Amino acid sequence: MHSRPRLLTVMGSGETAPTMAKVHRLLFERLGRTPVDAVLLDTPYGFQENADDISRRASAYFSRNLGVRLEPVTWRSRGDDPLVRERALARVRDSDYVFAGPGSPTYALAVWKDTALRDVLAHKLARGGCVTFSSAAALTLGVRAVPVYEIYKVGEAPRWVEGLDLLADIGLCAAVVPHYDNAEGGNHDTRFCYLGERRLRMLEPELPTGAFVLGVGEHTACVFDLDAGTVSVLGRGVVSVRYHGETVTFPSGSVLEIDELRDANGAAPPIPASVDVAEPPPAAPAISLGGEADRLESVFDGALTTRDASTAAAAILELEQTNFDWFADMEAGDMAHARAVLRRLVVRLSDVAVEGMRDPRESIEPFVDALVDIRDRARAERSWDVADQLRDRLVAAGVQVHDTPEGTVWTLVE
Repeated sequence: MHSRPRLLTVMGSGETAPTMAKVHRLLFERLGRTPVDAVLLDTPYGFQENADDISRRASAYFSRNLGVRLEPVTWRSRGDDPLVRERALARVRDSDYVFAGPGSPTYALAVWKDTALRDVLAHKLARGGCVTFSSAAALTLGVRAVPVYEIYKVGEAPRWVEGLDLLADIGLCAAVVPHYDNAEGGNHDTRFCYLGERRLRMLEPELPTGAFVLGVGEHTACVFDLDAGTVSVLGRGVVSVRYHGETVTFPSGSVLEIDELRDANGAAPPIPASVDVAEPPPAAPAISLGGEADRLESVFDGALTTRDASTAAAAILELEQTNFDWFADMEAGDMAHARAVLRRLVVRLSDVAVEGMRDPRESIEPFVDALVDIRDRARAERSWDVADQLRDRLVAAGVQVHDTPEGTVWTLVE
């Protein structure tokens, strides 16, 4: 069972424009949590020199317009330290709201390739939470993605690249095309995310059998409610289903069954969905690798809450042993899930260990220095009783005070 609604939102553009604040607000209200744990995945624009500025502007937008703290999650390169990747995956998994937007779809897909991100997003859609991808990030959600910069800016031949295919988990075989109604070209066709009609016609036959184009207009959102099995169109534009050159559109305000969207213009039968869009996913068997991984993660969480490092470490070791014991019989999905849990727990334990290894002087230094200053003033005023009392209280707290010709210094008692 899940306590949060399961929402997948595809925005065509305008993700941080005033026009889309209403959509974000509606999604936060649907989550029903205060405060909402919202994160910004920065990978799509991670190659840009102003990446930090983009993150700051996005966070400021959410704070100013929605009263929500949007935490940037840094994962900008395949060459990042593995801990950077694993921390990012852990934050994405644990959050209520995952947001990603502008940048390059092919860059993001290259960074995310052969990582657990797709599984983490699918897990969120199965267990509860909201995934909101816009613009470049939205392009990555389908079975195929458009390499926009390479085609429109560099002049490479039109082609598809492999996408995350997250839509497969709700029974849709589609290529997502945001900026569907773009008109920036003026005297040339920049619809369909800058492809134009001619190039899109060239690409359509290269889609997998039965796949269609899901077009999302600018300043428009396509919201999949996986609990209700519905899709809603919000914003100022339309959502389009294009199959073999024929298009059916759904204006803002439309609410329809997900099956209706797929079947709008005769697309092929649905692919099997790995997430039940009408009902919560069935309970896991009493004994399974995934169930054991989740159980041990709960043990680990409880141990961190009570600051019981031994139990936390024991949970990790038991999970490692469980993975080994099940190795010969485990399914690929269970294997990926259990491995992701194990890696996440190691990262979290590392974070706790790093905090615990800080020099204790760092946390108490401002307070001890203040008391030493007061004692020095008392000595200067010949208030020996006050000075002695302060010294005794510091010693009792484990702080040894030394009066030297150069002034008072202090050390922690081992």
